[in-house]
Amino acid sequence: MINLPKFKNKKLFEQAFTHRSYLNESKQKISSNERLEFLGDSVISFVVSQYIYKTYPNYNEGILTNLRSLLVNTKSLAQVAKELNFGSLLKLSKGEEESKGRQNQSLLANSFEAYVGALFLDQGVESIWELLNKVLLPKADYFVENNVFKDPKSLLQEKVQAQKQNSPVYKVLGEAGPAHAKLFTVGVYVFSKLLGIGEGKSKQQAEEMAAKQALERNAK
Repeated sequence: MINLPKFKNKKLFEQAFTHRSYLNESKQKISSNERLEFLGDSVISFVVSQYIYKTYPNYNEGILTNLRSLLVNTKSLAQVAKELNFGSLLKLSKGEEESKGRQNQSLLANSFEAYVGALFLDQGVESIWELLNKVLLPKADYFVENNVFKDPKSLLQEKVQAQKQNSPVYKVLGEAGPAHAKLFTVGVYVFSKLLGIGEGKSKQQAEEMAAKQALERNAK
């Protein structure tokens, strides 16, 4: 288990794990983790970009972009948050709790981004380098060694363009569930032809699943 640094400002730490749904049920005047999430997203992207730029000098901009996308996407960050047991730290509403919010991939990824934003404000960028060197950056070597550079959307884009067709278009086909636990259904089209359908707790996740299905169908 990785030992996380102790915060000088404990309020920042608490805010990093406060989901907006919790605010309606709390009597305290507190803020959600959304602003910290915004900051953390940029800090993670900066550190990851710098790391892969220096580590892989022979890769062009396109490959670096795909590699960064694999490292900072929702699935990757949620996995890190899960490994750090961030789900147990989240402050959620009863509704979010009942809908298994602590295992929700999007909420976990958001909590990691918020934590990084809070840590950056509390201790500076060097602390972020130390953290990501332990939990995220080593994954880059795995992706490189296994030639896993691209997410399903990027792979589908390349395959479609290689066939000299228009870029894939993603359309939301439906939304279900309450506001705090939405389930999106997305279809991916080329020339109005439906290639695949995917579901996810975010539009991004649903788009990736639709692209994955499109690739699997095309491979058969």
